Amino acid sequence: MTEDSAAQGTTYASAGVDVEAGDRAVELMKAAVSATHGPNVVGDFGGFAGLFDVSMLKDYERPQLAASTDGVGTKVAIAQALDIHHTIGFDLVGMVVDDIVVCGATPLIMTDYIACGRVVPERIADIVRGIAEACASAGVALVGGETAEHPGLLGVDEYDVAGAATGVVEASRVLGAHRVSAGDVLVGLPSSGLHSNGYSLVRRIIADAGWGLDREVPEFGRTLGEEILVPTTVYSGPLLELLAAQPDAVHAMSHVTGGGLSANIARVLPQGLLATMRRSTWTVPAVFDVLGELGSVPRIDRERTWNLGVGMVLVVDRESVDAVLAAVDGAWVLGEVTADDRALAGDEYYVQGAKGVDGGAAILLD
Repeated sequence: MTEDSAAQGTTYASAGVDVEAGDRAVELMKAAVSATHGPNVVGDFGGFAGLFDVSMLKDYERPQLAASTDGVGTKVAIAQALDIHHTIGFDLVGMVVDDIVVCGATPLIMTDYIACGRVVPERIADIVRGIAEACASAGVALVGGETAEHPGLLGVDEYDVAGAATGVVEASRVLGAHRVSAGDVLVGLPSSGLHSNGYSLVRRIIADAGWGLDREVPEFGRTLGEEILVPTTVYSGPLLELLAAQPDAVHAMSHVTGGGLSANIARVLPQGLLATMRRSTWTVPAVFDVLGELGSVPRIDRERTWNLGVGMVLVVDRESVDAVLAAVDGAWVLGEVTADDRALAGDEYYVQGAKGVDGGAAILLD
């Protein structure tokens, strides 16, 4: 320690926190965040808490709030390695907001949290700009957030993101297992790729193979890094339109995130029912086959880790299938719901209950 620094004493800046950089980041993100604000957002940008006018709840007979929180996981390591930060916000919003839509709720507000080793204003603004753009696509107001500098805990170029959202649904319109019955049809919606699940496996495969993120992969038509950084599809907008136009068509939804297809479908079925999905009904995107073969990942591991090209599944009333397929771009019939006679219970691809839910069962068949 020099005499000058000793005389100055220890400051927040010398401890690694740059308050001015934080203020600069807020200024850079302000316009993007404000663009998500409609007439229900109360007050100016920058308050201690975000305020949202919920007077419309008076029109509900029995409003139920839906809440969800999540992060992006180790996909942020890819964004950091490539120094591309404006897409990671779509991953965050997709993981949080689409979990709310699954129960039939309309997302209303979202908040975000960014922890970083050092505030680089332009980088933080890029992250938040992506979050705001994704919120706008889902009709959600980004009403608050926090950027926290954690020197000594995170490296100077490291960060992590998390978010939380709240929505509302009329109690009589809640979707879920209580609406599902034998004879319902499973409709799949395409994913944009890996979304933001299974990246610990992805990163391990890449590291073991010695592949660089700048490697051109013919099957992708672009670099490895560009492919695995493709942002998550945010389904909320088109799904809310579908629910409004055809309120009785969809009985349940499953957001295919960690755990893959079978485990996530089993969560939204009642005991005694079986969801049978057919692999032959869709083409698995190249990224899953390339990574799976590169890492010699067993098929069962691929199917219980990644979405394999199916980002959302709708459990649809049989009479409404054609209308749903016409209303949602890229949708296809993935399978069906039947009574579970337990004949397939010994199969390694048979999954009953998941994530603490002792619900129905699901299986993937050729």
